[in-house]
Amino acid sequence: MDPVSLQLGTKNLWSLLVRLLSKDPQWLNAKVKFFLPKMDLSSRSKAEDATQGVMLQLNRLYTQGQATWQAFIHCVCMELDVPLDLEVPLLSTWGHGDGFPSQLETGEESQPESQLHHGESWGCGAGGGGLKRPHQSCGSSPRPKQCRKQQLGGYEELAKRYLQLLRSSAQQRYGSRTRRPGQPLAFHQAYIPPILQWSRATAPFNTQEGAILGDPKAEDGTEASILDLFNTKADKGPRVTVLLGKAGMGKTTLAHRLCQKWADGQLDRFQALFLFEFRQLNLITEFLTLPQLLFDLYLSPEAGPDLVFQYLEENAKGVLLIFDGLDQALHPHSSKDTAGPEAPSPALALFSGLCKGTLLPGCWVLATSRPGKLPDCLPTEAAMVHMWGFDRPRVEEYVGHFFSNQPWQEAALAELRENRHLQSMCAVPAVCQVTCLCLYHLLPSSSPGQSAALLPTVTQNYVQLVSTLGPRGHPLPESLLGLSEVALRGLETGKVIFSVGDIPPPMMAFGAALGLLTSFCICTGPGHQETGYAFTHLSLQEFFAALHLMASPEVDKNALAHYVTLSSRWVLRTKARLGLLDHLPTFLAGLASRACCPFLSHVAQRDEVWVGARQAEVMQALRKLATRRLTGPKVVALCHCVGETQEPELASLMAQSLPCHLSFHNFPLTYADLASLNNILGHRNAPIQLDFEGCPLEPHCPEALAGCKQVENLSFKSRKCGDAFAEALSRSLPTMGSLKKLGFQDNQLKDGVLLNIVEVLLCLPRLQKLDLSRNSVSMSTLLCLTKVAITSPAVRMLQVREADLIFLLSPPTETAAELQGASDLQGNASQRKEAQSRSLALRLQQCQLRVHDVQELIAQLQEGPHLDKVDLSGNQLDNEGCRLMAEAAAQLDITRNLDLSDNGLSVDGVYGVLSAVSMCQTLAELHISLLRKTVVLTFALEQEEQGGIQERAALRDGLMRQMPCELPPHSTRIRLTHCGLQAKHLAQLCRALGGSCRLSHLDFSGNALGDEGAAQLAQLLPGLGTLQSLNLSENGLSLDSVFILTQCFSTVQWLFHLEVNSESQHVVLRGDRRGRDQLAGGPLPEFPAGARFSAFDQRCIPRSICLRQCLLEPLSLTHLCETLEKCPGPLEVKLSCEVLSDQSLETLLNHLPRLPQLSLLQLSETRLSPRSPLMLADLFSLCPQVQKVDLRSLYHTTLRFRSSEEQKGEYCGRFTDCALSREHMEQLCWLLSKCEDLNQLDLSANLLGDDGLQCLLECLPQLPISASLDLSHNSISVEGALCLVKTLPSCPRVREASVNLGSEQSFWIHFSRQEEAGKTLRLSQCSFRPEHVPRLATGLNQALRPTALTLTQCCLGLKQLTVLLSLVRWPVGVFNLRVEEPWVGKAGVLALLEVCTQASGNITEISIAEAQQQLCLQLEFPRQENPEAVALRLAHCDLGTHHNLLVWQLMETCARLRQLSLSQVNLCDTSSLLLQSLLRSLSELKTFRLTCSCVRSEGLVHLTSGLSHCLHLEELDLSNNQFGEEGTRVLMGVLEGKCWLKRLDLSHLPLGGSILPMLTQRLRHMTLLQSLRLSHNQIGDTGAQLLAAVLPWLPELRKIDLSGNGIGPAGGVQLAESLSLCRHLEELMLGCNALGDATALGLAQGLPRHLRILHLPSSRLGPEGALSLSQALDGCPYVEEVSLAENSLARGIPQFCQGLPLLRRIDLVSCDIDDHTAKPLAASLLLCPALEEILLSWNVLGDEAAAELARVLPQMGRLKRMDLEKNRITACGAWLLAEGLAQGSGIQVIRLWNNPIPPDTVRRLQRQEPRLDFAFFDKQPKAPWGT
Repeated sequence: MDPVSLQLGTKNLWSLLVRLLSKDPQWLNAKVKFFLPKMDLSSRSKAEDATQGVMLQLNRLYTQGQATWQAFIHCVCMELDVPLDLEVPLLSTWGHGDGFPSQLETGEESQPESQLHHGESWGCGAGGGGLKRPHQSCGSSPRPKQCRKQQLGGYEELAKRYLQLLRSSAQQRYGSRTRRPGQPLAFHQAYIPPILQWSRATAPFNTQEGAILGDPKAEDGTEASILDLFNTKADKGPRVTVLLGKAGMGKTTLAHRLCQKWADGQLDRFQALFLFEFRQLNLITEFLTLPQLLFDLYLSPEAGPDLVFQYLEENAKGVLLIFDGLDQALHPHSSKDTAGPEAPSPALALFSGLCKGTLLPGCWVLATSRPGKLPDCLPTEAAMVHMWGFDRPRVEEYVGHFFSNQPWQEAALAELRENRHLQSMCAVPAVCQVTCLCLYHLLPSSSPGQSAALLPTVTQNYVQLVSTLGPRGHPLPESLLGLSEVALRGLETGKVIFSVGDIPPPMMAFGAALGLLTSFCICTGPGHQETGYAFTHLSLQEFFAALHLMASPEVDKNALAHYVTLSSRWVLRTKARLGLLDHLPTFLAGLASRACCPFLSHVAQRDEVWVGARQAEVMQALRKLATRRLTGPKVVALCHCVGETQEPELASLMAQSLPCHLSFHNFPLTYADLASLNNILGHRNAPIQLDFEGCPLEPHCPEALAGCKQVENLSFKSRKCGDAFAEALSRSLPTMGSLKKLGFQDNQLKDGVLLNIVEVLLCLPRLQKLDLSRNSVSMSTLLCLTKVAITSPAVRMLQVREADLIFLLSPPTETAAELQGASDLQGNASQRKEAQSRSLALRLQQCQLRVHDVQELIAQLQEGPHLDKVDLSGNQLDNEGCRLMAEAAAQLDITRNLDLSDNGLSVDGVYGVLSAVSMCQTLAELHISLLRKTVVLTFALEQEEQGGIQERAALRDGLMRQMPCELPPHSTRIRLTHCGLQAKHLAQLCRALGGSCRLSHLDFSGNALGDEGAAQLAQLLPGLGTLQSLNLSENGLSLDSVFILTQCFSTVQWLFHLEVNSESQHVVLRGDRRGRDQLAGGPLPEFPAGARFSAFDQRCIPRSICLRQCLLEPLSLTHLCETLEKCPGPLEVKLSCEVLSDQSLETLLNHLPRLPQLSLLQLSETRLSPRSPLMLADLFSLCPQVQKVDLRSLYHTTLRFRSSEEQKGEYCGRFTDCALSREHMEQLCWLLSKCEDLNQLDLSANLLGDDGLQCLLECLPQLPISASLDLSHNSISVEGALCLVKTLPSCPRVREASVNLGSEQSFWIHFSRQEEAGKTLRLSQCSFRPEHVPRLATGLNQALRPTALTLTQCCLGLKQLTVLLSLVRWPVGVFNLRVEEPWVGKAGVLALLEVCTQASGNITEISIAEAQQQLCLQLEFPRQENPEAVALRLAHCDLGTHHNLLVWQLMETCARLRQLSLSQVNLCDTSSLLLQSLLRSLSELKTFRLTCSCVRSEGLVHLTSGLSHCLHLEELDLSNNQFGEEGTRVLMGVLEGKCWLKRLDLSHLPLGGSILPMLTQRLRHMTLLQSLRLSHNQIGDTGAQLLAAVLPWLPELRKIDLSGNGIGPAGGVQLAESLSLCRHLEELMLGCNALGDATALGLAQGLPRHLRILHLPSSRLGPEGALSLSQALDGCPYVEEVSLAENSLARGIPQFCQGLPLLRRIDLVSCDIDDHTAKPLAASLLLCPALEEILLSWNVLGDEAAAELARVLPQMGRLKRMDLEKNRITACGAWLLAEGLAQGSGIQVIRLWNNPIPPDTVRRLQRQEPRLDFAFFDKQPKAPWGT
């Protein structure tokens, strides 16, 4: 088209457009306001007609620019009903870039653009506009001087006019808003105040820290809260308030609301108000001054800007500056403060100056921001206010205002109330608005309840909004994709404000038509203004960005996962501001929902498979995140994402992946956050613990957790939770059925709210702990809480201490089960009810309680339940309050203790407390220490309560029979320590104490009694009754007081022990320390106080005096001994001092004969002189009653004495590590020789050396030693060992000597009372050299009696051994030699036999064990020839070869060989050939053993040939060899003709096939056989039947072992029948065979009468078979050992009526024995008096069985060991066993490994009784020395 035609066509088109728009002027006004936000529509002349007005507005739009005009044309065609013949030319002419002429003639001269913009001020906010004003720059150039003078004259007038101008501009801006077509009227008029909550200490004067809740019922409920925003405590300095809220909470709306209120005159305290948005300030690139910010960018004054600014500075208190979007601020400024208002700075720097008071000091600053890292420019005293959005009443009020139509309003509210999830989404005001818009369009076309179902998530709200608002007939997918591309590009570049060129006109029209975009005037600098566009909310931009990612084909689906990220929104972060992509993952997740698939398919114009693939990418990314360990903010963000997907599988995956302890720290949480978390937890199976610490929380957000069944522990630790939060919490918690622990700490709750929470929460069925610490509580509230705790049946403890306030509720299930089990054990209904009764612990510490408060408390407690503990320490009760509580204690039924410490008790108050508790029947201990401010009353359980628990029942069943029939009442302990008591107080105190008949322990330690007080107490003690202890420590007592107290042994019957330590001032008088309640240093909780075994009463308990760290001079010792002469006996004296002189020691020893009652004298940690061993050795002759002298290291001395009733007996002397040397030996031996019978002498660890040893050995015949002499660790060498060998012949009573010169350094000589027939000499690690061997042989040759010599690792080689054998020659006798050297295991049989040829006597026994490196020989002297051997030797030996020569020599030396044993050897063919030749000549061989060895088949032939000539063999042992079946068959030939055989062992050999019949055939001829061992040969039932057939042919059989042979019941029954015919059978071993009860019954019917040992372990015996065997064994006189281990005996354990008199060992390991059989088992064991070992490990024995065993232990005098490993014995049973051990001294160990006993109890038990062994490895204790 040519230009002329174009101009004519457009004129016609213009006319048609004017005619069309004249029909809807309101729509045109809205569009003009959108595209020209700065235009003042009211400025149009009222006289103008409609057509002229339309033309004027179109002209302004046209002159705005091409992009604006194109977007407007698209709006016309999109929103209005435009005829098709008009729509086509409009879009073809003006909808594209080629139809826009330079100027259009409209019949009216167009105004130049400069005039249109002239004087337009920069507006802010949606629909913002300003008043027209000539533009002038402030601060850019100086004004003329004359003008200034004129302006000075109108100073006040200029300011008033400017302030009025500001208010008028605001009124114009907010006075009327154009209603957008299609929207309800209430959309622009409804404003519901959100929840505001103060933070920190800057709350307003009239508002406590907490939520500021406007009244939702009022017409406008925000006035009070808005006024409070500017009523802070900051009277001076900057007045800064920061409004914090997450996106969509209404921060910007509230800022504009404040402007509207100010415009309406409701904020009259402010004369001027300025509103700035940082998103617009970010566009300014130039630096500004504050006047430029206020006047050039907001509103310019008509004149005199400098004067106006001066006025604002002088009246800064009336100026309010609002900065919206502080989190979006850019260009962080430096830390340098702004110099003044004239210095240009960035916008953020100006904000900093305002906040710090360097600019416009005194003004008010309000900033809004999302939570995050705030700029450093904010002062620390800035008031922080959290904006939380809507609660449920606010949501309903907003919906009610939104829908003005009554039916629609009711329908919308009904939809909301029926959908809890929809309510949680509406807690965010922005989402609430979107929801209302959707409901507005959905309600007319939907049935009730269906509209809300279409809005399940936030994302689908936005989807529904876009779908319902889309115009009909418009290409919606293209527009949506185009707008979404703009949104994503903006977010990625950080742009939220767009210029007209950033958005294509069709997309601009689409956004304007749907209300998705908003427009406003922006200013990029002074004088530079333009129109800016933005999405109506940032979340809408994020939604469209997510839509572009999901629906645009241009975006690769693999790139989607990069956008699914989670950000940590901690309060304190280093990032300057939040990103713009925070909610993008949430919308991506929402669009990944299956419900969004049709919408995305429509937008993308692709099929659902293509969409599903993109959704799957997002879901996969979310699955990866769901399994990671995330921080608190990321967990919340992921909960939102997963909730948006509506995928139960993904929600379950995340729920199960969450840790069991989930913590949230220091970031704000809203109702929507907790609702999304609750939604995820609903898919979790396991319980979870939630901790919120330091998190700002929305006041009503606890309601979001309602119905959450997975939370067990819930904790809120924050000063930001107030009363409203607590009330919401109290409403939600009753619905959380699994809640066990709740912490609501560090909050400032009102008393009423606190009580309400407590009353509500105490009703929760499973709640165990309620923590309300750090909440200020008044005294009246505290007493109310105590009443609640007392009356509530669930409470078991209330603890209040300063800031602590904790309730513990109903006991755990396991505790209740224990109580139930204990009461069932009692078998009494009343006791069972008592065990389940409630017990309350009350701790009110440091609560400032006074006398009148405690009176009220006592009244409450008297009506309450049993009290476990009452702690009132740290209060202000004084003497009277303590007395009242002490008096009430007897009636309050306190089971543990009452603590009245730190309550101001004085000395006068002590008497009152003592008098008050004198008649208390349950008092166990009273401890008063005025110095340490301690007052504690401890109580004992009643005896019927003591019998109500399981331990007491076990004790009653097990050991009560040995106790007195009537248990004495419990005893009382009174401790008056560090109270400043003096001698003058004793009389009054003793009168007060004398009223208690149960007083047992009295403690006066830490006072000032002195010697005078001790003397008074010595006289007063008899009047105090029978005490168990009296403590007088730290009272300044001297030794004179000790001597006075010693005299009390004669006057005070209960006194048995006096303990004194002068250094620590320890002075204690005790009763019988061997009482049960004194074991291990304290009372055992398992036994009633005062109960004592009768065995203890029957003993003669010694009295003892112990003086530690005392100065023991001769005079003091004389005085002490004279005092002790009057004491009754037996008496033990234990002394210690740093050094005891010889004179003092002599004084003490000289007095010993005058102390016949003395049983023990001990000098511990006391240094004696080197002469002291001689003085003590002389004591044996000076004091006949001395039994043992023990001196160790000249530092520890123990003397034991025998009583006058005992007969003279053996003496023991021990002088170890006393530096005794050669010079002491003669005198020491002379002194010891005067002793009549010296049983043991220990001189180990001295300095004897070889010289001292020689001297001692010379005197040895004169020493009357009858048992042993220990000379270990005396630096003795090989010379000393040879000296010993030389000396032995002169000591006829020496029976054994043992020397080890290695690291052990042991040297023992053992004696007998008579002359010994033989001697044994053991020499180890003596390192003999070749020259020592002849001397050793010489010493041995001097022995006239049989001698056994053992040489272990003495460096004796093969050559030296040969020499030794050749040199040892005796006239007559037997010499046994054992050599243990490493070379023995390597030399081989041939070499060892060659050594034997050099022996000078006849070798009668040879034993070789290569693995043990042992060679044992027995020689007989004189050497004799065997005629038969000589003849054989001459007949078969050819001396021409070395082999024949060796055989000839062996035949000569071994002619009388009777025993040949080869163990673990490897026989080569040469060795076996040698043995063949040798065996043929051994006519006297009786025993041949070849075990655990390896022999080739050819060697077996040689051995068989040789053994076939040994016709007189009596023992043959071929067990455990590595023979094959063929080799075993060859060996069977050895048995041919062995009619003299008595012992045969073929264990672990392959006897299957045809071998066993051969064996049984040979056995028929062995009528003298006494022992047959065939174990582990797997002969089976067939072999057993063969053996059963041959057993009657063995009449002399005494031992048979068939263990581990796979014999079943069939073979076992036949064996039992045959064994009954073996009348002499003594040992029967059939273990590890599946014999069954049938075999047991057969054995029981014919059990041999001489049976000594019966082994049937792992024989599959049952109760029936075991009982039959026990009945058969009962009364057998010879049985010594029985093993039935690893059989399922259950209740078939051995039960005897007559008993087994010789039974030494019984093995019942792993037999399923339980407590039910404990009593008959113990009774049976009692009938076996010779028992030494009882094995009961790996059973199910409990405390009842332990009690029965403990009961019989004292009566089993020969028992040494009991094994109770791996049972179910608890601490109670172990204590009982310890008590039984105390009465059975012969027992060496009781094994208790792997029983359920706590480690601390184990340690205490071992301290009391070391014979209890809890270790994994058996540590059997050695017998004590001297026994």
